[in-house]
Amino acid sequence: NFLKVHLCSYTRVIPSLPFSESSVFLPGVSASGMGLRLSQKFVFLLFLSGLVTLCFGALFFLPDSVRLKRIFLSKNENPAVTVGSDNELSKKVPGDPEHLRAGLKGGEGANVKLKVSRKPSVTHGARTVERSVGSRAQDERSPARAQEPAARDERVTSAAHNGERASAYSYEAFKKCLLKPALGKNKGTPSDSETLQRREKVKEMMKFAWDNYKRYAWGQNELRPLTRNGHIGNMFGGLRGASIVDSLDTLYIMGLMEEYEEAKEWVQNNLNLISNGEASLFEVNIRYVGGLLSAYYLTGAEIFKQKVVELGEKLLPAFNTPTGIPRGVINLGSGTSWSWGWASAGSSILAEFGTLHLEFLHLSQLSGNPLFTEKVMNIRKLLNKIEKPHGLYPNFLSPVSGNWVQHHVSIGGLGDSFYEYLIKSYLMSDKTDQEAKKMYYSAMEAIETNLVQKSPGGLTYVAEWRGGILDHKMGHLACFSGGMIGIGADDGPTEQRQHYLDLAAEITHTCHESYSPTKLGPEAFRFDAGAEATATRLSDRYYILRPEVIESYMYMWRLTHDPKYRQWGWEAVEALEKHCRVDAGFSGIRDVYASTVSHDNMQQSFFLSETLKYLYLLFSDDDLLPLEDWVFNTEAHPLPVIRKTCLFESNFVL
Repeated sequence: NFLKVHLCSYTRVIPSLPFSESSVFLPGVSASGMGLRLSQKFVFLLFLSGLVTLCFGALFFLPDSVRLKRIFLSKNENPAVTVGSDNELSKKVPGDPEHLRAGLKGGEGANVKLKVSRKPSVTHGARTVERSVGSRAQDERSPARAQEPAARDERVTSAAHNGERASAYSYEAFKKCLLKPALGKNKGTPSDSETLQRREKVKEMMKFAWDNYKRYAWGQNELRPLTRNGHIGNMFGGLRGASIVDSLDTLYIMGLMEEYEEAKEWVQNNLNLISNGEASLFEVNIRYVGGLLSAYYLTGAEIFKQKVVELGEKLLPAFNTPTGIPRGVINLGSGTSWSWGWASAGSSILAEFGTLHLEFLHLSQLSGNPLFTEKVMNIRKLLNKIEKPHGLYPNFLSPVSGNWVQHHVSIGGLGDSFYEYLIKSYLMSDKTDQEAKKMYYSAMEAIETNLVQKSPGGLTYVAEWRGGILDHKMGHLACFSGGMIGIGADDGPTEQRQHYLDLAAEITHTCHESYSPTKLGPEAFRFDAGAEATATRLSDRYYILRPEVIESYMYMWRLTHDPKYRQWGWEAVEALEKHCRVDAGFSGIRDVYASTVSHDNMQQSFFLSETLKYLYLLFSDDDLLPLEDWVFNTEAHPLPVIRKTCLFESNFVL
């Protein structure tokens, strides 16, 4: 209408204008040379072009033009917005504690240099553990989120295409590539009666924990045993049943088949992946993805494969950053991702983005989609490219710039499982991933040079490093490292192999010494101001049913068959029964040094997945989940070694 009105008024006015021979309507153009009608055309075209320019400018630049833009722009043309958090790590994360322990001030027996003899035919497998960061509540994060568009195209291909690819995977071919039956000749049943009795006790503990979860918290994420109700939490983005998914493989391995079938039925009918909640990428990956993967590989039940591939696709938008380093938190519905509010300058956490490799390689294997593998290989490519201070990997990395944000190094919370996944990636590749091997042993050399220390009492520990200054503490989470170093010993340089096995034994010994006087360990223990593996701060004295020390016992038993590891494990069983067992489940305790126990009212899902599983394996024969065939993720979910040559020969190409 605007155009019509002005054009009409223009045509009415122009003919009445008094033009003469010398009149110039346009600069440099004579009316006599062109005529009145030609001049009108020029003016009209000039006016029209201005109007069109004005309209298109409004279309693309005015605030209310978003809907109009969709007419011209593809839905996939959605530029990412990157916003980081400037908040520093102001609160202690349940993965970044400072540990210490009372007793052994002079190191009773700690000055003895441990020389470990290895079991004659030792093979490798895996390590697991550590709950590094993800448990930070979402209401503690900064409101400044890194908004990432959903990028639906990144969620793999279409469902039909995915189904076509996944159907190519042959479960029977996979089973043929195992060197031994997963559950052994006799489900790992030990021959001596005492060990069998102890294993049966662990199985009873698992059934007791499961039955109470089922009775009071079924379908929720974890059990509160004192108040006899369920806990959902905010780590899993609206997903439910964390204890169910985490327990699938433990129930199956222990032969609790009725309970396993209940869990499987719940997954099939009630595990709803259509969620719009905000989840920890790390926690969802290690618990849900890891749990579903292991359940599939152990049982062959298609429902687990279907669910895990679908869930894996929902995690892919977290990688939509300038560097490809994923952010720590993702909305599973929209695909929006952001960094933890407490993470320095909007950074991503080493132990989170470094603890995806095992699961994502298996997602590619099951789905036939290489995108999962490409995402984690891109992380490794960037880490290899950037400079490492003294060969160490700091805990905070910017997903925008790809640079380190702080020079804080730890093999405990914030860093731990990154190193674990390096050696396990090598082992899971059937020892063909030479890049992972090189990165692991280079990191180990730097850790030994800069972090490994000996206390005045003779205890070997791994300190933390803050910009060149050592902090002489060790976290319970760091106690996984005894097992990690042990399983990596045989593939190190020839002259270092016995040294690594001895180092693994020394660190495991130190962590055992922190388990005193209750035979349960604090969250963090220190080696300064006269302390020897003692928690000197009240805030570090709690124990939340963590598995890391027991994990190292299990690996060291398999590698050496030294009976002390089984004895130490039994001490832990007795302590759990005495201090943590309540009428309706198991609960963590607030002070491992207190004579009167105060419970925290939480039966963690990883207690079912890790702590009890490692104890059960400790008292089982080595052919139950043999380390030649299986690598455990950091939540103790067993994943099979990928033997590409065998799979190819079995008419399956990865």
